[in-house]
Amino acid sequence: MRCCRVVMAVECLLLLALVAALPRAAVAREYAAIFNFGDSLVDAGNLVVNGIPDYLATAKLPYGQTYFGYPTGRCSDGRLVIDFIAQELGLPLLPPSKARNATFHRGANFAITGATSLDTPFFQERGLGQTVWNSGSLHTQIKWFQDMKPSICNSTQECRDLFRRSLFIVGEFGGNDYNSPLFAFRPLEEVYTFIPHVVDSIGKGVEKLIAEGAVDLVVPGVLPIGCFPVYLSIFRKQPEMYGPKSGCIKEMNTLSWVHNVALQRKIVELRARHPGVRIIYADYYTPAIQFVLHAEKWGFLRQTPRACCGAPGVGEYNFNLTSKCGEPGAYSCEDPSNHWSWDGIHLTEASYGHIARGWLYGPFADPPIIGDRQQQS
Repeated sequence: MRCCRVVMAVECLLLLALVAALPRAAVAREYAAIFNFGDSLVDAGNLVVNGIPDYLATAKLPYGQTYFGYPTGRCSDGRLVIDFIAQELGLPLLPPSKARNATFHRGANFAITGATSLDTPFFQERGLGQTVWNSGSLHTQIKWFQDMKPSICNSTQECRDLFRRSLFIVGEFGGNDYNSPLFAFRPLEEVYTFIPHVVDSIGKGVEKLIAEGAVDLVVPGVLPIGCFPVYLSIFRKQPEMYGPKSGCIKEMNTLSWVHNVALQRKIVELRARHPGVRIIYADYYTPAIQFVLHAEKWGFLRQTPRACCGAPGVGEYNFNLTSKCGEPGAYSCEDPSNHWSWDGIHLTEASYGHIARGWLYGPFADPPIIGDRQQQS
């Protein structure tokens, strides 16, 4: 009898150990699909599905070199946040929604480089039609999603059942909206007037997806643009305008921060309006700031914000508008994994991996995608 009790005890311990290892896999089975919307931070190839324009350096090596070994249309050396999330949840990498001969029953990526939250007429009315390159706004992408429904489900009810079991990632949106007036050198005060419009548009997009049946949505904020080599190179400031520890342009980061605060307020409103829906705020800003201030903690080199892939230009940022990554004269650093900035505009695969884990398990999401679900189960 004593021997049996010992065996049973050992079996119980083994069972407990097995159960302790299950949450990630258990959560992975909860999502039937992922539907992703956004801009170049998460574009998996929609911009190049019909061929690569000669001017498009982001679809040429060394883009894609780290993970895929070839350019895929992703604006990084490898995987993006959405790729890491799909893999962690046990789902395939999402095919670009415009891909031919692809199956979308496990999800689709509608993101496209240059996307804005607002539609093109908003910019044209403000004399900014030439400074926005909008290849598919948030609401255009949602229309692509709606047009896709007949190919992935056979009835309205079947679609709603699928969407209730799916994860929707809505963004990041806003970066290109603000780039339009910023790169036209409009006053910063004017740029701030865009924030309510951008955030309201994101909120309307979220509600469109909720109306389609989405109950699990991730809504990311924007990056601290003042830390990125493209802005540091273009917008030269007086010494007091830079963060003493970060080297970032303070007023640019404040713009990003104000957007993110407004977006979080909008999410609070949406949660109150849709109590049966889980809406997660996903933070790009905090991890990017940490990559700059605490580089060693994340495995990055402690240095001035600097692009891994680029060419010498103004300052120490390895960013040159006439020799951007993928163009003649540009080169890639030996080890992208120890850089957080890939091309001065986008992040490295290593950075995206850290951010994805922070969204999935905390602390870079409110609530975490998986951590919160584990507590509920």
